[in-house]
Amino acid sequence: MRSRSIPLREVYVWEFPVRLYHWINALCITSLCITGYIIGDPPALMKGTEAYFNYWFGTVRFVHFVSAFLFFFNFVFRTYWGFVGNEFSRWYNYIPLKPSQWKEIIDVIKVDVLQVTHKRIGSIGHNALASFVYFITFLIFVFQCLTGFGMYSAMSNAFLPNLFAWIVPVLGGDILVRQIHHILMWGFILFTIVHVYLVFYHDYIERRGVTSSMIGGWKFIEEDIVDSLDENTNDKTKK
Repeated sequence: MRSRSIPLREVYVWEFPVRLYHWINALCITSLCITGYIIGDPPALMKGTEAYFNYWFGTVRFVHFVSAFLFFFNFVFRTYWGFVGNEFSRWYNYIPLKPSQWKEIIDVIKVDVLQVTHKRIGSIGHNALASFVYFITFLIFVFQCLTGFGMYSAMSNAFLPNLFAWIVPVLGGDILVRQIHHILMWGFILFTIVHVYLVFYHDYIERRGVTSSMIGGWKFIEEDIVDSLDENTNDKTKK
């Protein structure tokens, strides 16, 4: 049996609200992609009958709309938590405004994408590249909500969808908005495939408990990295 020689320390990284958001979001995206694909290309049309006359299609639409509302409010909560959560969930981690963040992005590309070096990345939460990609997905979330509720406003009297009734005419009409909404769905699918792969990849290579951390919240981090974080935190507190 081979054990690791580097001393590790348990660090509570992902708070319960972040973990809850993550799994609700995963459930919503899965539901939205499946039902959205069916809505975009109903199997009933291939059989020569209109999907409108099949009750199951109404159920598919209902599930899609409920998932959309849950997705929206879950994302609003995560936006709020980006201001009040711990240091690993704050928005300043996701927007690369510091030179050190861009340097880490380059380092991660060399290690994960190009695989030209084996340099250890000293991040405790998300590394800088992952954080920036998540920020981009957050922007896609916003655009997906705008186009989705914009289309839904034409068939709903509810308050929330009608707040986005201006989206369809601004973006050039219903057909174009539907195409944008559909393309973004495939963006979600591609992101999910890459995300799941990288989670298991880093869990195997780094052995920090990346996968289990989104269940229990704890990661196992090298002590020197944790000590450097503590020193930076103390310096900020003194200032």
